[in-house]
Amino acid sequence: MSLTTQKFETLICEVTDQVATITFNRPEAANAMSPLLAKELCDAALLVDDSKDIRALILTGAGKMFCAGGDLGEFVKAGDKARGLLMQMTADLHVGLSRLARSRVPVIAAVNGTAAGAGFSLVMACDLAIAADSAVFTMAYTAAGLSPDGSSTFYMPRKIGDRRTRELMLTNRLLKAPEAQEWGVVNSVVPAADLLGEAQKLAAKLAQGPTEAYGQVKSLLNSSFDQTLESQMELEARAISGLAMTRDGQEGMNAFVEKRKPKFTGE
Repeated sequence: MSLTTQKFETLICEVTDQVATITFNRPEAANAMSPLLAKELCDAALLVDDSKDIRALILTGAGKMFCAGGDLGEFVKAGDKARGLLMQMTADLHVGLSRLARSRVPVIAAVNGTAAGAGFSLVMACDLAIAADSAVFTMAYTAAGLSPDGSSTFYMPRKIGDRRTRELMLTNRLLKAPEAQEWGVVNSVVPAADLLGEAQKLAAKLAQGPTEAYGQVKSLLNSSFDQTLESQMELEARAISGLAMTRDGQEGMNAFVEKRKPKFTGE
């Protein structure tokens, strides 16, 4: 089974030139994170992680929203079974995010509209993020009497700092795209009409790069806050020495010495 042969109800999955695009496809519900969407995103993440033919990934939303957060209607409908439903839903979402974090594939958020709650969490979990100039961001969880999930309490303090994280999570203030870039929530802001093209351009560049090296970058950065200086440097030493023996490592070093552009294969 591959990403493009698997049947999904809430996602559109495409792969072109080693770039995968996963589109949240619940525009009638603002692409809200339902139990099924969480399960399918987990399944898709496992397929991306298992594929040697995918070397970059774009996450985006259908319609005007990126993802407007959790589907609160589903939680209310579950009644006294809401706890079990949320435990299963977060388990699926978190396994998917864990696989993407530990995969060698760079993950790009193309934020086409509102990213609220779980949608904001997803943006923070991605390696890079590009936002349409019309996009807005809000945590929104405590506005519904809930606390954050989707890895946001891990990534947000690390990427934008504790003080700003607390402000976003406690006050639910709205960030427009330019301020989100200023805060480090996204890397760049582009006109809405150019968003997908810019994300595809970046993904295409990454897909031609040294994929195993990208995976090591992700792994080293994910662990950096949990290690001592000496432990982190040991991890760096093991990573770079291992990469020097890969096909892309050999190609990259030889290309530098020979003053030519390297041709990486992802191996």
